[in-house]
Amino acid sequence: MTTYLIREMPAEERPRERLQRHGASALSDAELIAILLRTGVKGQSAVQLAQEILKHHSVEELVSAPLEALAKIKGVGSTKAVQLKAALELAARLSRPRERTVIDTPQKASAAIRDKLQNLDHEEFRVLLLNTKHALIRVAEVSRGSLNASIVEPREVFKDAIAASAASMILAHNHPSGDPTPSTEDIAITKRLVKAGELLNITVLDHIILGRRTQGRDQDYVSLKELGLM
Repeated sequence: MTTYLIREMPAEERPRERLQRHGASALSDAELIAILLRTGVKGQSAVQLAQEILKHHSVEELVSAPLEALAKIKGVGSTKAVQLKAALELAARLSRPRERTVIDTPQKASAAIRDKLQNLDHEEFRVLLLNTKHALIRVAEVSRGSLNASIVEPREVFKDAIAASAASMILAHNHPSGDPTPSTEDIAITKRLVKAGELLNITVLDHIILGRRTQGRDQDYVSLKELGLM
């Protein structure tokens, strides 16, 4: 029986083209594995090699199959085995429930940004995007440079929040001088963003300004909410 390589298959039957046309869910297990393998071996297409792998291990078994066992399957080898194991591990990680950090105090908010902002020689404005349980989705960068109304536009601040389906957010920026005392501009921008959040149904919970600890200053940040400025 003649063996065909993927490039010799009709275009509409090739796994990559079928995925592009019909979506990943339309492909068989062997076709999906073939895409991960990328190439076959002499006399054997990637699809046929994938079918050979599935004779030894089911898809469920592949996740826990030893790397050495996969590499010993004829035509696989160490490189393809590593490619396959890496992809399977990513899939396994995605299926596990992830514990997100809950940000429900100014202390936790400042801790989430301290390493990113504290030692910069310029100002950066970021937002902590939170879900309905105040768990951190991610920290998004909004702007770099001195904080003013022309840089911190509501559409830029809320763009990532909308994309991430965030329920609320905490504003954050640093003062390179080390003094976290809010300026008149800081307060004005905060109030403006609180109002914008109300229109978008995304609550602005706080604005953290990060500085540095100095003699006579117990903490390196201020919370505008704690100060009653929002």
